[in-house]
Amino acid sequence: MLRIAGSSLPVVGRARMYVCGITPYDTTHLGHAATFVWADVAARVLRHLGVDVDVCRNVTDVDDVLDAAAARAGVRYDSFAAVQQFRFDRDMDALGVRRPTHEPRAHVHVPQVASLAAALIERGAAYHRDGTVWFRGAGVRERAGLGLAEAEALSAEYGDRRDDGRDDPFDVVIWRASAPGEPAWPSPWGGGRPGWHAECAAMSLTTLGPALDIHVGGADLRYPHHAYEAAMAEAVTGVTPFARSWLHVGTVGIDGRKMAKSTGNLVLVSDVLQTWPAAALRLLLVDRAWAQPWDYRVEDLQAAAARLERLYAAAAHGVTENPAADAAVSAALLDDLDVPRALAVAEEAGGAAARHVLSVLGLGG
Repeated sequence: MLRIAGSSLPVVGRARMYVCGITPYDTTHLGHAATFVWADVAARVLRHLGVDVDVCRNVTDVDDVLDAAAARAGVRYDSFAAVQQFRFDRDMDALGVRRPTHEPRAHVHVPQVASLAAALIERGAAYHRDGTVWFRGAGVRERAGLGLAEAEALSAEYGDRRDDGRDDPFDVVIWRASAPGEPAWPSPWGGGRPGWHAECAAMSLTTLGPALDIHVGGADLRYPHHAYEAAMAEAVTGVTPFARSWLHVGTVGIDGRKMAKSTGNLVLVSDVLQTWPAAALRLLLVDRAWAQPWDYRVEDLQAAAARLERLYAAAAHGVTENPAADAAVSAALLDDLDVPRALAVAEEAGGAAARHVLSVLGLGG
């Protein structure tokens, strides 16, 4: 049985995993890659248990930042997103991340967001004003365990201005009226487009149903994005919890600053792979606790490449079975995806145990 963040996650036959995907306005940096590689590792460990895993990884291709990037490039937002999506898929393939079972795109699910908005209004969890539908967010920050100042700062970081006449400062947009020149779709409230949190809620509910076994995303999206996504889903379905477990992957930084497209503080996967083997980068991303924030350093990538070679050498030593070492590798991976412990066992034992861990972790050889 897999344990995530200290809690057991019994799964019978099938697991539903939602992975918070990309907004395709630039190519993939290591912070994104860490989230998607860890999601892939979690799915591989579950499959090793004999569980069928339905992985849904969305594409947020309706977004103000994407619109602005496309406008700067002088192309339509959907054409711009398609090119960036191709580059992202190329990076994921290189890193050995298996393609998801489902890959819903926000622009295809606009009608579902409108349906979500209407249902939340009917349940009294949302209201309509001047072409915009607001979700009643009072209490969401408390359920996320945040104080007022911290929640306000995080909301502001993601562009929430709070000066637009909503009933409560923590209400958020489900459906917003579009300004002239912005992408717009028809709705009962006039031409508009989805809000960010509502997009993920609608795509998850449409694809995987009213509840998830594992929700994966970057730790920096815990609030407000994941908190509101879950709150909307629970309010419309009445099913709680929305996700049985959360894999909030630690952020990646450089010199103590979070890696982010908005700041230009980036190391791109495609740049790293020009010099280093993809398996070495994959090992660097997962040879740590999944929730741990960390800084990228070239020296650590060098160490990961050297460790990978040691693991390959250990795997090549003999074919003798070692059931105790195999069991220890599996036990480590099932205990909160403890990759460092599994690697240590495999490197010491060699042979079948090393081949086992390389296979389950998708490190090739």
